[in-house]
Amino acid sequence: MTVRVVIADDQQLIRTGFRMILAAEPDIEIVGEAATGTEAVALNRELRPDVVLMDIRMPGLDGIEATRRILAQNHEPKPSVLILTTFDLDEYVYDALRAGASGFLLKDVPARQLAAAIRTVGDGDALLAPSITRRLIEEFTAPRIPSNIPPGISELTPRELEVFRLLATGMANGEIAAQLIVGETTVKTHVTRVLMKLGVRDRVQAVVLAYEAGIVNPGRTTQR
Repeated sequence: MTVRVVIADDQQLIRTGFRMILAAEPDIEIVGEAATGTEAVALNRELRPDVVLMDIRMPGLDGIEATRRILAQNHEPKPSVLILTTFDLDEYVYDALRAGASGFLLKDVPARQLAAAIRTVGDGDALLAPSITRRLIEEFTAPRIPSNIPPGISELTPRELEVFRLLATGMANGEIAAQLIVGETTVKTHVTRVLMKLGVRDRVQAVVLAYEAGIVNPGRTTQR
């Protein structure tokens, strides 16, 4: 299956570089380019791409608001938005994740990783390295006492809640499996059920929900 991509970045050199890199991939097709957030929203409505590579800082409508508007459009399926940033701890990245982005990449990402990232989010998975998850959330989310727990959390079984807490610390499925001494396939099943019960699109959104609801606090692995 071909992954159809729109590149949104105000720097033409960046767009050209990504296009050249991805043109060599037989299963990735660049269907459009946008220099502003407004153009990105319009192209998404017109072209219905699978993935939008979205720069954060663009003139006029920035990438965060553009992401929010794209994912609010009433057509299905919605694209996965992959945020592009210069710094791995850009404060705006967290806002972009809250807006519904499926992950982020640094602009100096190696060519092979760029293509792999597009395939990952194109398949509906999230892209946020465990180490980046921990650093990002700990940097930009203050500890809080649970006050507004989403109703889906009460539907989690004890094991699913445990998986949810470990997921929220940035652990990959393999790490969770090792921690719980179960198979990775079992963990994948639990993660799928957790996302469904919480009503979130992917594990990135689950991480954001966990910290905002106080299920896990920055700097701590779990909260009882």
